[in-house]
Amino acid sequence: MEEYNHTKETYSKLKPSIDKQNRPHSRTALILSVFVMGLGQLYNKQYTKGFLMFLFYLFSLYTAIFKVPHAFWGIVTLGTKSSHLEKVGRIYQNVPGDHSIFLLIQGLITLFLFFIIIIAYIMIMMDAYKIGKLREKGLNPHTFKQTLHYLFEYKFPFFALSIPMLGILFFTVLPILFMVLIAFTDYTRNNQPPAHLVNWIGLKAFADIFRIKAWANTFYGVASWTLIWAIFSTLTCFFGGFATALLVQKKGIKIKKVWQTIFILPFAMPHFVSALILRNMFNGQFGPINQYLKLLGISPVPWLSDPVWAKITVLIINFWMGFPVTMLMVMGILTTINKEMYEAAELDGATGLQKLRFITYPSVMITMTPLLIMQFVTNINNFNVIFLTTGGSPTNGDYMYAGSTDILITWLYNLTMLEGKYNFASVIGIFIFILLAVYAIFNLRNTKSFKEEDIH
Repeated sequence: MEEYNHTKETYSKLKPSIDKQNRPHSRTALILSVFVMGLGQLYNKQYTKGFLMFLFYLFSLYTAIFKVPHAFWGIVTLGTKSSHLEKVGRIYQNVPGDHSIFLLIQGLITLFLFFIIIIAYIMIMMDAYKIGKLREKGLNPHTFKQTLHYLFEYKFPFFALSIPMLGILFFTVLPILFMVLIAFTDYTRNNQPPAHLVNWIGLKAFADIFRIKAWANTFYGVASWTLIWAIFSTLTCFFGGFATALLVQKKGIKIKKVWQTIFILPFAMPHFVSALILRNMFNGQFGPINQYLKLLGISPVPWLSDPVWAKITVLIINFWMGFPVTMLMVMGILTTINKEMYEAAELDGATGLQKLRFITYPSVMITMTPLLIMQFVTNINNFNVIFLTTGGSPTNGDYMYAGSTDILITWLYNLTMLEGKYNFASVIGIFIFILLAVYAIFNLRNTKSFKEEDIH
């Protein structure tokens, strides 16, 4: 709704009101808007806007009366009757029942829509009150044409940002809420609606993750490897890319463009193709790497069949595909460092290592720290490298539906797509979300670049 600043520019086109009486227009318009959306605008002589808001009120009333109660019923009960066969004469006919998952999704969407309606309702009341205040000051309210001009001229950023905000709420917040709610149900492949109804079971799935030994061993084992994987994959790519950028940018290096092009090739090739090629190269039986090792008199290495070697292998593959990104970013940062700082350091007798420690590294880290934090978060959810190279293998007899190289996100995939343990997968998804959200927010807020931006 419109927000009017009491400035000469805003009201330059407004004519003085003929109504000189000191009427409480703001209070009257507010009271009318409380009872019916749009009445306050009609009272303020904004007829087109008031009529459109009244139509929105009818839609809101229909939603509140017919949709919201059913949404609450669907979320609370998840349905009361399942699909079943009934004998009609000599023939059995399928009687459709309630689909618990559809009821949950439809309920969340309806409540989300009702939440937007409530926000719009409050804004409409505030708009009517502000226009009433203008009338009390002897000013005529905007016409509908003037209102549209004001909105597109002064409030366009608000509307431009509101569209992606609604997208975030609908495509991010709602799926997260759905995932959280599924964790409190018994929704599995063996309990599939509409043949069966899904039931609320509270914290049972959370408790089973830690109470049942097989689940607990899997969770702790996969979670610890996930952290190790994220830390080492982030650090190796960073320091590898950092060192490569320093070497390529070093004075005296010839044909720099050629070196840059060669080192960027792993990034230029699609990761899907690179992962599949590298998986074949590291094949313990037929892979060319082991074939070359045999020629050198070295025993073949079980790259993908041994749990420890498999973890080392995926780190090597991730490094090969990831270090060019860091190299490009560091090269860009190096070009922005003031050369006079290096010249002053040389005059003071600083060695190359000291210049690296006190000038280059701090300058790079100011920009790279937020990116490293986000890269760590990305590696925790790095599904492609693990899935395409090892698929979680080798198998681990102590784990439930997970292999030795599975991380949390690939274990979640196994639970969802392969085993149909949707409630347990939702529990794992909640743990991943909490871990990443807390880590990213805390670390980003404590980075130097974030603090400097906050100061400005």
